[in-house]
Amino acid sequence: MLVTAPFNKANIQSEGFKYPGHTEYLADKAEVKDYLMLLVSDTLRVGTVTGHVPLKDVSANLTTEKILAKIKVLHKSLQYDFGVRKPKIAVLGLNPHAGDDGLLGSEEQNIIKPAVEAANKFGIIAYGPYGADGFFGSGLYKQFDGILAMYHDQGLVPFKTIAFHSGVNFTAGLPFVRTSPDHGTGYDIAGKNEASEESLRAAIYMAIDIYKKRLEYNEINSRPLAFTKLAKER
Repeated sequence: MLVTAPFNKANIQSEGFKYPGHTEYLADKAEVKDYLMLLVSDTLRVGTVTGHVPLKDVSANLTTEKILAKIKVLHKSLQYDFGVRKPKIAVLGLNPHAGDDGLLGSEEQNIIKPAVEAANKFGIIAYGPYGADGFFGSGLYKQFDGILAMYHDQGLVPFKTIAFHSGVNFTAGLPFVRTSPDHGTGYDIAGKNEASEESLRAAIYMAIDIYKKRLEYNEINSRPLAFTKLAKER
């Protein structure tokens, strides 16, 4: 298990470290291609297709294949890391009102919806694309086990509004458990005795919980093989 504290991304950039954040660095070191930044609380799990990417570049970074890969990682994580047997996943659109049938953009019809349909063919229960504002504003998010946003602020703004102090940043798809607080360094309140330790504490507890869930998942899914072997020996 690994629990990391926040760091300032601008301060760590050097010739030896050119990663935009923890997530990308750890995925590279673990040689993992398909991973997901997942913000987690007791009631909400939000992942993002693109991470630390400028807003102007988000659309160019979206492909049906990439979105499908992220849906698969989220689905597996919900089962493996959180013990959800049949996860329901909501996929958000990119444009306002999920494009309004192409009036406000074509990404929903040409890129996102095909990814959702492809996920369904793999047996994944996924719905969307949903307009992000109405999805969170109406409380529809409460009906899903996981949510996949298209870009950083689309997912993190509502998440931090709902669960800022208790939220945890979890990297799904790694061979080890990695969590961190869901906030930054907070230089503006350093030394003022105003910082809350709640998110860091939640990150530690969640790392332990996820580790236990993985052990439980592996034990449950290895039993049929053991029983089959025993039956053959008899």
